[in-house]
Amino acid sequence: MTSEQKLPRAKVNRRHWKLSIVWLVPIVAALIAGFLVYDRVSTLGPEITISFRDGTGLRVGRTTLRYRGVQIGEVTAIELSKDMQHVLVKVRLQESAASAARSGSIFWIVRLGNELENISNIGTVITGAYIEVMPGKGEPERQFIGLESSYAKEHGGLKIVLLTDRTGLLRPNAPIYYRGIEVGAIQSTRLNATATAAEIHVVIQRRYAPLVRTGSRFWNSSGADIHFGLFKGLDISVESLRSLLAGGIAFATPDANAKPVKDGTVFRLHDDPHKDWLKWGPAIVLPAQKEAG
Repeated sequence: MTSEQKLPRAKVNRRHWKLSIVWLVPIVAALIAGFLVYDRVSTLGPEITISFRDGTGLRVGRTTLRYRGVQIGEVTAIELSKDMQHVLVKVRLQESAASAARSGSIFWIVRLGNELENISNIGTVITGAYIEVMPGKGEPERQFIGLESSYAKEHGGLKIVLLTDRTGLLRPNAPIYYRGIEVGAIQSTRLNATATAAEIHVVIQRRYAPLVRTGSRFWNSSGADIHFGLFKGLDISVESLRSLLAGGIAFATPDANAKPVKDGTVFRLHDDPHKDWLKWGPAIVLPAQKEAG
């Protein structure tokens, strides 16, 4: 026997690799994350760009695009245009809502104080502003010019000017009322050419334009009108929560036989209504109201 034969042979134990639960948790987590990423990417639609004059209240990853109260997109980027005159807002649509980005689609920003048409929009205090859309019917598009208010989309509305010494609480998008019904809104406010008065540019919805006649009277209905009587007690009158917060204007018309006014007609805005104005109630036939699409 040689010396090599006498040496003991090494015994090799083959070790089988076993999956530890320590590794199982991150693997499962990675698979779930991958599925969630795939699921999100598969539901993404086109990215569109909307140009606004003011981007106040918009936030990347937080501001949503909505249609009929349902979220259909989200803001992915906000930047200034090259001429520094506009805010370019990029919005990623959901795949199921891609048809909202078509020629003729109208986009506007809903903020507390400008689109406060009902109590539900007070939620913008917590959630922030959001973008609303009215889908068009044309060809698909990716570039849009946003409107400053939902009332700007009113085609054929009557545009008039109210003169006042001070605007007070009145701001763009504040409502215009007739018999307590909202029939229009303020588009803009500015000083006149000589800076001796403030001009309030108003649009009355097309259906309600016949209510404005040559003898119509407009007054500021902002805030609450409070009266106290010994026998009557405390009487608080307010047109709506919206006018209490954002200001508002009311008007009345004395005679249905008076001539309807044209675009650009100027009226004086009074601080308070005369008692006689509140009694006016002429019968004025309005066009039939179209059903919402």
